[in-house]
Amino acid sequence: MRHNNTGRRLGRKTSHREAMFRNMVTSLFMHEKITTTDSKAKEIRSFAEKMITLGKRGDLHSIRLAASFIREKSVVTKLFSQIAPRYAERNGGYTRIIKLGIRHGDTAPLSMIELVEEAHLSKQKAVKPVSAAVKAESETMSAVTED
Repeated sequence: MRHNNTGRRLGRKTSHREAMFRNMVTSLFMHEKITTTDSKAKEIRSFAEKMITLGKRGDLHSIRLAASFIREKSVVTKLFSQIAPRYAERNGGYTRIIKLGIRHGDTAPLSMIELVEEAHLSKQKAVKPVSAAVKAESETMSAVTED
């Protein structure tokens, strides 16, 4: 029985799977986006978000926990100095998975996992200022409908 056993096995032994996830999370933070299969992207999302949460805490214990998982010291430094402060006001949802289609060699479904950009989201939500011509037109239309 599989009681309380979560996660995908992906056809690999435990040590290989754990090493692969650690390498993929390291690459994700290094390049801020990677292309992989759907199931691998869904699996590393939880590890990446836990590392960003550790980065937001920022204490010594968090640094040591992140360094025990992430493979390169420079990536740990980047996580705590650049990536985590970017998400200081955000409560989760630091990554985005975009489906890309299928791989031609083995028809595996491909996805791109990337870090969500705060500045990019705020630009999309910004409302354009209404020009004076549009304001004047709307005032004349309201005056015509009142008559």
